[in-house]
Amino acid sequence: MKKIVVLISNTGTGTNLQAIIDGVKDKKISAKILAVISDTKEALGLSRARKYKLKIIIVPKKEELLKVLKKLNPDFIALAGWKQIILDEVIDAFPNKIINTHPGLIPDSLDGVIKNPDGTDAVWNKGKMTSKAMQNFLDSKATYAGCTNHFLSEEFDFGIVNARCFEKIKDGDDVDSLYQRLKKKENKMYVDVLSRLCSS
Repeated sequence: MKKIVVLISNTGTGTNLQAIIDGVKDKKISAKILAVISDTKEALGLSRARKYKLKIIIVPKKEELLKVLKKLNPDFIALAGWKQIILDEVIDAFPNKIINTHPGLIPDSLDGVIKNPDGTDAVWNKGKMTSKAMQNFLDSKATYAGCTNHFLSEEFDFGIVNARCFEKIKDGDDVDSLYQRLKKKENKMYVDVLSRLCSS
């Protein structure tokens, strides 16, 4: 059975963490959650971790993360609203083991372009966090929003793609309405990716 560590912070609401917890509980993900790591005691997701009696570790400084992760030695590290920059030394120590979901459509190559289901060019949203990314989909007059589950690489907001999902943008959508729909697909995608990775 594989071992997972989930990294959260106070920027997210903990829905990806909950999706992973449920996926493990329902035996969709063949893994054990070793710990939930947060950079602050104020993270909303910590209440979810406590409810399921998961080990909690607070790591306020990014320079301390590698030591903690090496001690735990997980098979996969799932970022679920983690806001600290992951140092290159951590990425180098866990190659193709750190999983992230980016609120945009990452291409397979740095000069590549992903196509939406209707054939239009998809928006990457490189360097943009959640609400700014959703606003950029709307400002760009994109026909679809989407997100990408990928392995972290030293290249910012890039890496080997595990899965993508798309959500049609509707007339009258705002940041919240768009993100609520996309979030459901993102949560399911995270479980599907971990399920596949942990069974291989």
